[in-house]
Amino acid sequence: MEKRTEEQTSNKRRVTRKATKTPVKESGSAGIKKQYLKSSPLCRVTFTLPKEATAEAQDVALVGDFNNWDREATPMKRLKDGSFSITLDLQRDREYRFRYLIDGNRWENDWHADRYEKNRYGDDDSVVVV
Repeated sequence: MEKRTEEQTSNKRRVTRKATKTPVKESGSAGIKKQYLKSSPLCRVTFTLPKEATAEAQDVALVGDFNNWDREATPMKRLKDGSFSITLDLQRDREYRFRYLIDGNRWENDWHADRYEKNRYGDDDSVVVV
């Protein structure tokens, strides 16, 4: 979020933008949080799957384009509130399909994905745009 302020300087109007603090989601809040890095072509993306989706899950993995759909490459960490979370640095100006794999046998989409796209199996994949 940006806040605009206006200043009058010798008959010229100058608009400056001041960054305001965006409310930071608590560690257990669901969804996708994106943090664009100024000094890098990367975006730090935090994926959080809420405890409602993982009620009795032992393990959750984030599986998608960014890890070549490897089921074991990106295990998520269980948080104290029962949700699962992980942070990845992803290349900007790209879209990534992904899903959560719960206990190695149940697929779940992100409830707050940027959009959803059909995959070759007829199911939807979550998509994050960075």
